[in-house]
Amino acid sequence: MIVSPLWRGKSYAVLGLARSGAATVRALLAGGAAVTAWDSDAAKREALSSPSPRLRGEGESATGGTFGTPGQPLSPTLSPKGERETLVFADPETIDLSGFDALVVSPGVPLNRHPVAAKARAAGVPIIGDIELFAQARPALPPHKVVGVTGTNGKSTTVSLIDHILQTAGVPSRLGGNIGLPILEQEPLLEGGVYVLELSSYQIDLTQSLDCDIAVLLNITPDHLDRYDGFDAYAASKARLFAMQSPAHEAIIGIGDTPSALIARSLSARAEHLTKIAPGVCMDQSRWPSLQGPHNAQNALAAIAVAQALGVPEAAIDAALQSFVGLAHRMERVRVLRGVTYINDSKATNPESTAPALAAFGRVHWIVGGKAKADDLDACAPHFGHVVRAYTIGQAGPRFAEILQGRVPVEQSGDLATAVAAAARNAQSGDTVLLSPACASFDQFRDFEDRGEQFRRAVAALA
Repeated sequence: MIVSPLWRGKSYAVLGLARSGAATVRALLAGGAAVTAWDSDAAKREALSSPSPRLRGEGESATGGTFGTPGQPLSPTLSPKGERETLVFADPETIDLSGFDALVVSPGVPLNRHPVAAKARAAGVPIIGDIELFAQARPALPPHKVVGVTGTNGKSTTVSLIDHILQTAGVPSRLGGNIGLPILEQEPLLEGGVYVLELSSYQIDLTQSLDCDIAVLLNITPDHLDRYDGFDAYAASKARLFAMQSPAHEAIIGIGDTPSALIARSLSARAEHLTKIAPGVCMDQSRWPSLQGPHNAQNALAAIAVAQALGVPEAAIDAALQSFVGLAHRMERVRVLRGVTYINDSKATNPESTAPALAAFGRVHWIVGGKAKADDLDACAPHFGHVVRAYTIGQAGPRFAEILQGRVPVEQSGDLATAVAAAARNAQSGDTVLLSPACASFDQFRDFEDRGEQFRRAVAALA
């Protein structure tokens, strides 16, 4: 677990007790802080207040403290390091926040409209997230480097590839942030290690002092606009990753879109510490089976630039690119049946992220639709020539069918199972059946992972 001596004796309110929130509470308590925690889900409160065999030692509670009735203060006890630990459950909306050193919130809390955010600001209490706590803990950790990657699309693939390259080269690394195990939950690296962080705009909004040794921006396209005062404000959130950096640290920026190019231009004074990744770079991706398509060319170029900046040998980089297996629901090859390849790209939740998937294959049976983030498919239009037939699903199905009518053959399938069955009937050897919905999943599925898993099942059931 990663902790900071700066937290000792301070008081924090923590809102949201899912994985990162629960890890935050445990880390703060281990660091000697007093914590008032809350989640509207009673089960999450109970899980945090119950002893955990994985975390406790003989005769210890999950946090090293004692437990009582949610909503009641717990008796302070001494941690193994001698700090007093206190955990209280109370809704920060109903208590006086003025005595707290910070309010730590989940990235899912909308700061632009949640009442607790306005209440904290009125009380002069900083609003932070677990990444800021990690930044505060860095001075006490063994010497290390931090790579931070942001962007609308491609973050998870890129950080996973960077981590894979480092592991292949024998460099100790930890992968965290918006992916995998919460960073505060992980064991600190030994000297010379590298923390690789996927950073959403929400996480950057909650961070003030993260000075990445290498900061990466992949792209900026319209997304999450319900959380921002327009697209420019969303882009400005991404740009803050570089504003927090020391000027001598490395910035790597994809310049395939105007907002990203403008951010790169604003950093031109960094000279040799600024690397720009131009779109359309011709690369031989034939030896990288899990890195197909122009978007993965950009992801690979960003990861290569990071690895080179960290001094990873070229041979290790090449070997890692070839052995990388990719991520679930991101251009994931599910099955090849009678010469037809089935690809699960459920993570493509907007047209900009679907466009490169369409570009990656010559003859595509495209399953598209869900809860739309945009009212058009303009970003995908340059690749309609690759589409043999489209199958629309979900809330956006009728609208997307209207857009596609006359441009590509289209069927209104309605649901995913119907679309898979129809695509399987129509596809010929050499074709690709591609689930790349260009939409959120919440109209018919729990999340994009649920959608991808149901696609896998439907494909597995094909005779």
